[in-house]
Amino acid sequence: MDSAEYERKTAARFATFDQDGNGYIDREDFSAAAAALLAEFGTKARSDKGQALYMGAEAFWQGMAGIADVDGDQRVTREEFVTGAVKRLRDNPKRFAEIARPFLHAVIAVAVEGKSAGVAPQAAERVLRVLGVESGIAGRVAGALETDDDGLIGEDQILTGFAAYYTTADPDAP
Repeated sequence: MDSAEYERKTAARFATFDQDGNGYIDREDFSAAAAALLAEFGTKARSDKGQALYMGAEAFWQGMAGIADVDGDQRVTREEFVTGAVKRLRDNPKRFAEIARPFLHAVIAVAVEGKSAGVAPQAAERVLRVLGVESGIAGRVAGALETDDDGLIGEDQILTGFAAYYTTADPDAP
């Protein structure tokens, strides 16, 4: 995949992070995503799971800002996102996905029923819809993440899917 394809793909994914649609990604976008997920799954913000989700969102924001906020203004513009993400993807797609691990780990804890080792595809679809992915695409993506036929999506499967989401050449692909 050439540089123009990477840029086109990552630019298409910018909107999934810009939760409030103001044209840049900032800490508030990550907090808003955490709050929306907690509401979707009926989890209290002050619970252990709620606090872990907010801490994971903050860690995700810090990782995103660290790779993409070139001017240090605590906001990531579309251009900074494309430039920062493309550089990291060229270096190592899994490295980019790793900044999301604390957040994804906490999302799984919120979305999992009981003490399961993974999240059901239906719960993953709910998560994706809350984060702004279209319903039809969310269903396809959640189904595709369950790769080992155990009926659950584990953290490593999610991280692999996250990296693939940013490295697929087709900006419209799930």
